[in-house]
Amino acid sequence: MTKKRVVLLLMILIMGLCGCTGESSTDEMKVLTLWYWNRGLDDELIAAVEKQFPDVQINAQKIGGDFKSKLKTTMAAGSGGPDIVAFNDWVTEMFPNADRFYDLYELGAKDIEKDFLEWKWQFGVTPDGKMIALPIDTGPTGLYYRADLFKKAGLPSDPDEVTRTVRTWEDYFALGEKLQAALGEDVKLTDNIGSIYTQVNAQSDTIYFSKEDTFIGEDPSSSMKKAWDLAAKASQLGLLADANGNSSEWNAAMSNGKIASFVGAVWNKEVLQQAAPDTAGKWRVARAPGGDGNNGGSFLAIMKTSKHPKEAFEVMKWIQNAENQVQTFRNTNLFPSTISSLDDRAFLKKEEFFGGQATGEIFTESARNVKPAYFGPKYANINGIVNRQLQSVALQGKDPDEAWEDVLARVKKELLR
Repeated sequence: MTKKRVVLLLMILIMGLCGCTGESSTDEMKVLTLWYWNRGLDDELIAAVEKQFPDVQINAQKIGGDFKSKLKTTMAAGSGGPDIVAFNDWVTEMFPNADRFYDLYELGAKDIEKDFLEWKWQFGVTPDGKMIALPIDTGPTGLYYRADLFKKAGLPSDPDEVTRTVRTWEDYFALGEKLQAALGEDVKLTDNIGSIYTQVNAQSDTIYFSKEDTFIGEDPSSSMKKAWDLAAKASQLGLLADANGNSSEWNAAMSNGKIASFVGAVWNKEVLQQAAPDTAGKWRVARAPGGDGNNGGSFLAIMKTSKHPKEAFEVMKWIQNAENQVQTFRNTNLFPSTISSLDDRAFLKKEEFFGGQATGEIFTESARNVKPAYFGPKYANINGIVNRQLQSVALQGKDPDEAWEDVLARVKKELLR
């Protein structure tokens, strides 16, 4: 046997022992980069991805600062983006750039659609039927209220009684007038005009646009005009503390009992507990006046720059299955978007901060009854215009009818841009 032949046989033997087939183990490993924000997903589940998918390496990056701006900048550059990216409730702003993301229906999303709340699923589907975003969590709403203040004012204070008493926003305002008459002007029914407007819209199946992206606000019977009129009425009745969310004024008002109630999403539980820890045991939650709504909740999408879309979808599908959504709720308080998750006993847990009430019962029922809605790509722009005019009504005494006309005029200019 020649020396050359011996060397050749040795090389073949070495390749066989190493399991080499012309492709190294490094080449077989699929590296998936994930962009999300702190507490946007369950870190324990992300860490478990590589055990669940041995051929996947997950490069999870928590993006701080203005997440949406970073994503838009990356999209404008045309390269360098992640495989998987989270969207917040601004998902419809991505619809004009739907071609920059994989249609998840083409990757098998139809097979799991039945597992998710229909209204939440539809938020990620473009008007022409492309599914670009898989649901993560939801933000069903309820009426947070101080049971001690309601009781002191001679009003119903049990959650079931409150739910029966305030079926409509008009009922809620009438209750507020009684409460303030009994407790004095230092206590206000609720926090601010923008909150009323937002939560009324959250209960509607249309917000600013039809699915054809036609602006609906000029119709006097539109949900937008209804929300405006109710918000303005609450201000004119003197029911508002004019304390905007995410402010020191709001935190202080919640702590010192200056605000007796507010309609908010399930994630407001954590916000409230951090803002007013000394009020533990005094709060309860009832069904929201006007019906069930949703405020917030996020999604996962796969960018077209990804070289491994099939693997990315399988990872997303696993992270967001019903069992893992319950784990995520337990670990990070993200409220589920899968239907069967809502039946878990985790939502029957009694909460000391809410006087031993299992508020999960309120929010699961709310989640089951939200109406599907379409926000449109220019939702944020229009919403900003409306809220600036609402602030002028509440804080500067501007006539609501005049402010409404200014809203419509500014919206028309915005839509021409």
